[in-house]
Amino acid sequence: MKSTGEVMGVGTTFGEAFVKSQLAAGDRLPESGKVFISVRDADKPSAVAIAHDLVALGFQLVATRGTASALAADGLAVLPINKVAEGRPHVVDMIKNGDVALILNTVEESRTAVRDSYAIRRAALQARITLYTTLAGARAACTGMQQSRVMTAYDVQGLHRRIAAAAAAVAA
Repeated sequence: MKSTGEVMGVGTTFGEAFVKSQLAAGDRLPESGKVFISVRDADKPSAVAIAHDLVALGFQLVATRGTASALAADGLAVLPINKVAEGRPHVVDMIKNGDVALILNTVEESRTAVRDSYAIRRAALQARITLYTTLAGARAACTGMQQSRVMTAYDVQGLHRRIAAAAAAVAA
């Protein structure tokens, strides 16, 4: 039997709890810098909304050409960068140089895209850069960064008392 480990984040908002869970898992959400975005075609509309949130938080956008076109078409300032397979300079170079603070990468089912994604994930892991491979994860990260600039420690016993009191009030 293998243990995968578990973490818990507790907060008064989803965002606060999510950020705490990410910290407990060893990931940190950056406060500034460049965000690399490369998403499959089906994810581009949702990625545009996430990119708007990231820009509102003060991040700069870097994206592969197809994603950059979708972001720019919606009025976002974005720096296009090569995919790994397109030659240097490419996103893995930026990651290794410390020029990327956060990554959102979803993948088409082509060999080249999967190979590029592997190189991106590996470089991100080595550089300790937080990476999301789902739109839901990236959305949650944005919510966390928006809602929880200040974090509070909560005692679990106190939380249980509040929940029990709320349940009793509903039952009455």
